Amino acid sequence: MTVVAGVVTALICGILSTLIVVGTRGRAEDYERGKVASAALRFTYDAHRKRVRGGIDAPEDIVVQVLDARRTVVAGTAGVRAGPPIARFRPADTGGYSARVLCPPAGLDECMWVIACRVYKPNGDWTVYAASPTIPWYVSSGLLMFLVCTSLLMILLVCLRAWGTVDRTLARVDAIRSELTEITASKSGRRVTVPATQDEIRRLAEAANATLDRLDSALERQRSFTSDASHDLRSPITAARAQIEEALLFPDEADWPQTARSVLQSLERLQAIVTDLLQLARLDAVDWQQTETIDLGALVTIELARSDRTKRIVPHIQEGVTVRGDRLRLIRLLTNLLDNAERHAEERIDVTVRREDGFAVVEVLDDGAGVAEQDREVVFQRFSRLAAGKARDAAGTGLGLPIAREIARLHQGTLTIEDSSRGARFVLRVPRPP
Repeated sequence: MTVVAGVVTALICGILSTLIVVGTRGRAEDYERGKVASAALRFTYDAHRKRVRGGIDAPEDIVVQVLDARRTVVAGTAGVRAGPPIARFRPADTGGYSARVLCPPAGLDECMWVIACRVYKPNGDWTVYAASPTIPWYVSSGLLMFLVCTSLLMILLVCLRAWGTVDRTLARVDAIRSELTEITASKSGRRVTVPATQDEIRRLAEAANATLDRLDSALERQRSFTSDASHDLRSPITAARAQIEEALLFPDEADWPQTARSVLQSLERLQAIVTDLLQLARLDAVDWQQTETIDLGALVTIELARSDRTKRIVPHIQEGVTVRGDRLRLIRLLTNLLDNAERHAEERIDVTVRREDGFAVVEVLDDGAGVAEQDREVVFQRFSRLAAGKARDAAGTGLGLPIAREIARLHQGTLTIEDSSRGARFVLRVPRPP
């Protein structure tokens, strides 16, 4: 950043210095040529009115030479009052003067701008030469030194400023990095310090804190999930172990067929929990099968026809409602919703399939007690079971509805509980293909 700032400043200073030199050189040339022209006109006038001989005085840095009709030097400034003419060209025939740049004029040692003026005389025209040194490209050494020193000073100041700014900025970034390295899974409650300034560093710190919040939430869900899974897995294992140990203590008095049936029930519950956990693991890993276009109405009709339910199911199917997805997972979602509705319904379950604003909608409505508004998100948490659900089915795993919502999410859809006059109304919305 410092090098870039220095290079940019150098380019800007170079451009500005060039513009200053070009502008100053143009003015200096106009000034010098004006002096030469004035001197030439003055001595032309003098040569026309009176006899001019010998040495003459001219402004500083101006060389003047007067030639008679035979092109003999009759007068001039010091250094050119004798000797050859400093120029060979004559004034233009159509005008009274001409001007050229000579490098150098005769008898001189530098390039000069020379103007020749005609003096009309009865016995022949005289010529007045006036010359002034040309302006160099840098105008003057003083101006060049001033521009170079000023540019170097500006580059130095900008580099120091850029260095300080970058150093202060990186110091705050380094502080955030140091704080992030100290935050571990066991000490995840810390947050990085948010600076008071309203800049990118503040937004970086806020983004880091928001990420840490999400990580803490994920860690908390993981700990809760691990704890709940361990508890639910331990319960059937403990029950089966206790029944076998009791039968082994009194083998002659034990009812072995009944013991086997009790152990089998515990194993079935354990198998159901493990199966649901594996299903959640696959969903978390997004283990997709090949997607296909699925007619939801036909899928629901087939599943309702081949499933044997204890409650009356009333379908409301709209034809031509299609989605893109995994057929087996959508069947699992529908089965979980129907199992939940059957567990809580009194007599009837309504299943609706319809189109709604670019979405395919599936509703499962039971006529049970419903779910309180404050519990509508709780039931979708893993291993979460309300008191009413435990009373109706003690063997439930608490993973059916979380699995259903995860399947909906993987289909870019939503699964929620919405208001209804009676019972629980589960609503699935999945985007329809174009």
